[in-house]
Amino acid sequence: MENKKKEDELKETQYQDNLSRIKHRIVVISGKGGVGKSTTAVNLAYGLAFSGKKVGVIDVDIHGPSIAKMMGIEGKLLQADAKSGRPTPIKVHDNMFVLTIATLMPNQDDPLIWRGPLKMGIIKQFLQDIEWPEIDYLVVDCPPGTGDEPLSIIQLLGNVDGSVIVSTPQDVAFLDARKTIKFSEKLNVPILGLVENMASFACPHCGEAIDLFKGEGALKAAEDFGVEILGNIPVDVNIPKTTDSGRPYIYDFGKTAGAKEFTKIVHRIIEKVENVKIN
Repeated sequence: MENKKKEDELKETQYQDNLSRIKHRIVVISGKGGVGKSTTAVNLAYGLAFSGKKVGVIDVDIHGPSIAKMMGIEGKLLQADAKSGRPTPIKVHDNMFVLTIATLMPNQDDPLIWRGPLKMGIIKQFLQDIEWPEIDYLVVDCPPGTGDEPLSIIQLLGNVDGSVIVSTPQDVAFLDARKTIKFSEKLNVPILGLVENMASFACPHCGEAIDLFKGEGALKAAEDFGVEILGNIPVDVNIPKTTDSGRPYIYDFGKTAGAKEFTKIVHRIIEKVENVKIN
């Protein structure tokens, strides 16, 4: 019993130490799947890193993790810290660190058939048993919806600086996004804003913007809840190309309209979180 008590105290100390190393905490959420939430999370993380911030990324999508592929770390497993002996997140760049359930699984094809308590347990391990460095921003990529994973990570992180809600333009997608807005409000998480993904498509022949998904869901949600639209990401064939190859779209195609929009979103998030003005 005494040993168990000491072990629990040690784990709690590790957990609190890790939280103290994270300056700002952002969760990226969506009401439904397939809207580009993980793509947004990855490019926001890279944008913050390119702005000189030290960034950590956690993928809490336990059943369908995609961050490992998008960040080019597929097949890489966690390594132990030489000093503490505890595993460390994977270092993608000098100021970018990533943790996903995929880095704990030797066979990426194996499904995780877990119920809620097991998922809560592994998410807590991400914050408790991992040796995290000092970071300026932690970006959390959540699975779609308002279930176990986003609820668990928000409760475990404590003070969350804000949520970024991703949706596509059509009204039916924003029916789910509105629930995500209410979810953030009920958990007392400030809403940094909405990202409208796949907002338009530039005709390759004439350059005219075409609205592939009709709807005013983003505008209506912003008006109804007093939430800012952080940006509108157009459809760009280079986005899936870079995510499939584990490269940052915001960097490789930095001169495109989509990358410039992501950069604008990153700057706006920094302004809102740090109360600074970026020119």
